[in-house]
Amino acid sequence: MPLRLGNPARRINIGLAGMAVVLSLFAGRLVQLQGLDSKVFAAKAASLRVREEKLPARRGSITDVKGHEMAVTVEARQISADPAKIPPGERDAAATKLAGVLGVPKEGIAEKLAKTGTRYTLIARDVSLGTASRVMDLKIDGVAARPHYQRLYPGGDLAGGLIGFVGDDGDGLTGVEQSYDDLLAGKDGRQTIEIGGTGQRIPMTRSTRMEPVAGQDVRLTIDRDIQWAAQQAITRQVKAAGARSGSVIVMDVRTGQVIAMANAPEVDLGAWKALPPAGWANRAVSEVFEPGSTGKVVTAAAALQTGAVRPETVFEVKDKYRCADRLLGDAHPHPPEHLTFTGIIAESSNVGTIMAAERVTDQSLYGMLRAFGFGAKTGSGAYGEEAGLLPKRETWSGSQRCTIAFGQGVSVTALQMAGVYQTIANGGVRIPPRVVAGTVDGDHRFVPAPAPKQTRVVSARTAKDISAMLEAAVSAEGTGSLAAIDGYRVAGKTGTAQRYDEKCRGYCGYTATFVGFTPADAPRLVALAVVQAPENGHFGGEIAAPVFKEVMTFALKTRKIPPTGTTAPPVRMGTER
Repeated sequence: MPLRLGNPARRINIGLAGMAVVLSLFAGRLVQLQGLDSKVFAAKAASLRVREEKLPARRGSITDVKGHEMAVTVEARQISADPAKIPPGERDAAATKLAGVLGVPKEGIAEKLAKTGTRYTLIARDVSLGTASRVMDLKIDGVAARPHYQRLYPGGDLAGGLIGFVGDDGDGLTGVEQSYDDLLAGKDGRQTIEIGGTGQRIPMTRSTRMEPVAGQDVRLTIDRDIQWAAQQAITRQVKAAGARSGSVIVMDVRTGQVIAMANAPEVDLGAWKALPPAGWANRAVSEVFEPGSTGKVVTAAAALQTGAVRPETVFEVKDKYRCADRLLGDAHPHPPEHLTFTGIIAESSNVGTIMAAERVTDQSLYGMLRAFGFGAKTGSGAYGEEAGLLPKRETWSGSQRCTIAFGQGVSVTALQMAGVYQTIANGGVRIPPRVVAGTVDGDHRFVPAPAPKQTRVVSARTAKDISAMLEAAVSAEGTGSLAAIDGYRVAGKTGTAQRYDEKCRGYCGYTATFVGFTPADAPRLVALAVVQAPENGHFGGEIAAPVFKEVMTFALKTRKIPPTGTTAPPVRMGTER
């Protein structure tokens, strides 16, 4: 059969039809992309191109009462990397170079660079500007340095428990850093920029920016120099006594401002991560203890204020006393003594204090304890403050009213107990202690903290009588003679209380305390020293009184408070048997 040539026209028509179908598909897709779904894809492209960045606010400083910086924020950098941009064969060399500049182990960096499943890994935070510059000079693809603020504490552990610290995210975790976090933190800003495929900003493209608002400064009532002296003194004594811990409080009698709040051991703010959370506490406000004989001033206040006794009232004091089902006694055995109420307080007689307390009602004693601040937080503004323990009057047992009278069966913090003596020193007017003097706003104006409410607890006469009794306690005949300061009249009280310890589930060990004020006839400063669980001795007069003397002497010189030049009037401690 003869061969017939194909019809070229038909082939062309078929080809054109096929091309028309393909082109129509492209056209339809183009219409979909540029017409129907254009806004969706444009928005998706913008989301890939537009980056929103946080502009961190500079955190405000924490200063002492004179403006010396105790917590400060400095500009730093965070070093990060995009592991996907570093070829596998170059990661080891990159880790070696980064480790050499940053001064950190190479293995940790190499492990982070091997995480190819992420586009971001943090290599180091809180890197100085100079070090960050050297990192960028390495010119490692994918490694970046982002602006960052670093929190520094120039004093190390100076007032560490009071100041507290911030976490890696910049939020305050403890101390003033946490209590005043909203003021200190400020408000972060935001900026939006457009970037290219390499991560670099596209020049001349749109951007929006909201500037950050810097945080306010917080000014403490603490005097840096007196704080340092207090920490040195209590640290030495805790070590010498083989004690578990200790605290010192120094307060301004007339204002209630806390001039020093020291602990031993103290929190090192530069190495807080190395401590367990229990080691972050500010013991001066969080550690509760039974005040022992330092609490006898409250019983004295109740007895004097009600008129049940006078300082010269004489009691026949034995060394043992039956109270309900318990036989209570003084610290040392002694024959019966005829002591005035002043002598009872000066010699710290438990039996004599119980006898005076029996002349007032339970309600009067309980009301006086409440008025002096027992069982309630002081409102100082210190983070982690505890309220202590004051059992309800209705729950007191027969013997409990006796033990409470001489400072056992109730618990307080060091700050609460210092506040009791501030009230006596201030003529019977209680001023709640405070640790923050005020803030400094964005215009560098100091805004003082609101003045605390003043409350009269006892009459001026009662306060004066108790002051005279406390001055006798620091005399050669009293238990606090080691707290005496040459040239100054000192009023104060020792305390040696049995210490409750959960480890032994009972009383084991002691709490040694001394608290007092000076000049006794025109009080300016009150100080308290407490030492927990000392092993080399345990009496407050031998363990805590020397700390009081050292710290108070330094504070008097620092504050330039001169002696009054007067002498203590004679007091009658006892009578002939």
